[in-house]
Amino acid sequence: GIEFLHSYVFNKVEDIRFNSTVGRFVGYTEHGVKNAEAWNSDAGILGQEQGELERVCKHNADLHYSAILDKT
Repeated sequence: GIEFLHSYVFNKVEDIRFNSTVGRFVGYTEHGVKNAEAWNSDAGILGQEQGELERVCKHNADLHYSAILDKT
């Protein structure tokens, strides 16, 4: 399967990450935990991130997979 990860980094430290496998944001710093709680409760923000797996990842995976098969 395909997993979509979207990390938010500040000063080279990962604050928060959206993980499509769990379908939620996870915070890694105090600031990130607070944002994760807020973003996970916002259906608009959460839905936008959840849609990226379909909109970007699966679409591009199909293109790359086809290109690889054409070369074998």
